[in-house]
Amino acid sequence: MAALDSFARRAITDDDWMVSAACKGLTHLFFPPPAERPQARERREATAREVCASCTVRSLCRAFARDEHEYGFWGGESEDERHAAGYRL
Repeated sequence: MAALDSFARRAITDDDWMVSAACKGLTHLFFPPPAERPQARERREATAREVCASCTVRSLCRAFARDEHEYGFWGGESEDERHAAGYRL
């Protein structure tokens, strides 16, 4: 039942801003591959951070990730940074 509740909640989320995101088509930068090494993660997140820096919807993206408890790199923030800011996955 919880999965259905989650789906219903996700279906009504306002995510129209995603079509304007600078990261569109760059999924490999924002979500880690299996068994990613720490140095590779640092490089990937640094590149993702550069993409986010020029994005016009960065604040909406960050708020979405915080509110929806997302995994990955969103709105210029890593999972670790969201966690440190008090937002849980």
